[in-house]
Amino acid sequence: TVSSTPLTDLDISNGLKEALQFGVDNSVQFLSAEDGYYKSIYKIALPDQANTVIEKLSFIPGFKSLEEEMIKKVNRAAEDAATKAGPIFLDAIKGITFNDAKNILMGSNDAATQYLNSRTYNSLYAEFKPVLVTSLNKVGALDLWTSAISKYNSLPFVTDVNPDLADYINTQALVGL
Repeated sequence: TVSSTPLTDLDISNGLKEALQFGVDNSVQFLSAEDGYYKSIYKIALPDQANTVIEKLSFIPGFKSLEEEMIKKVNRAAEDAATKAGPIFLDAIKGITFNDAKNILMGSNDAATQYLNSRTYNSLYAEFKPVLVTSLNKVGALDLWTSAISKYNSLPFVTDVNPDLADYINTQALVGL
């Protein structure tokens, strides 16, 4: 039944919080599922500097499929770590005031995304990175990357590299979330 009683500010604020919580739950559930990152538009590619390493190593036995193997591993790690992001987003949602809710409702189409980004990015980055590093280790991505970098840096006539893979993957995973 439709009520003729007007909604209070609290009703509006609570409704928005519930909708945002639903959206966060769905996003986390989607991205944390197998292929949530790997076979979606949120697929994480390797950093540009990694392409130089991969290109040079593609001729060396044992490294021919390095690019696809690394991409799969980092996306699997992001999927594994994504489940830990939900509580951080939910804390930000709980902190929404009526004025925040009003600004989100009256703002641009991405006002909720902008709100969550401004309120959660730093804490998400800090809390998510150790989780992601654990996941990268769990799927063997960091070991594979260390092996590739060591091999690359041992080649003659190359400038040594050591991109921070965990930092890059953490940033890209958060973009997807």
